Amino acid sequence: MAILEVTDSTFQAEVQSADAGVVLVDFWAPWCGPCRMLAPVLDEVDAELGDQVKIVKVNVDNNPDSAAKFGIMAVPTLILFKNGEQVAKMNGAVPKEHLISWIKEHL
Repeated sequence: MAILEVTDSTFQAEVQSADAGVVLVDFWAPWCGPCRMLAPVLDEVDAELGDQVKIVKVNVDNNPDSAAKFGIMAVPTLILFKNGEQVAKMNGAVPKEHLISWIKEHL
């Protein structure tokens, strides 16, 4: 599955709909170094777990409503949703193995 860019207007449908399943949301910004370091890790996670988790990205500069709604104070921030409900939150760039383990706890 490909990683999707989600906006304030598409967030509800792509992430919080009851049939969305498990969704990992990456709140990021183009000027953020750790965000750029995390991007290829998310691609690897998508390649490995793409059939079990949907990964989306929200640019906080372009989508301030979504960032504000979830209290995003730093980027990158990762929030895991299951069936439309927030179940976990993590800040910072993390190694692939740690991220996969964190996701699998909530599948």
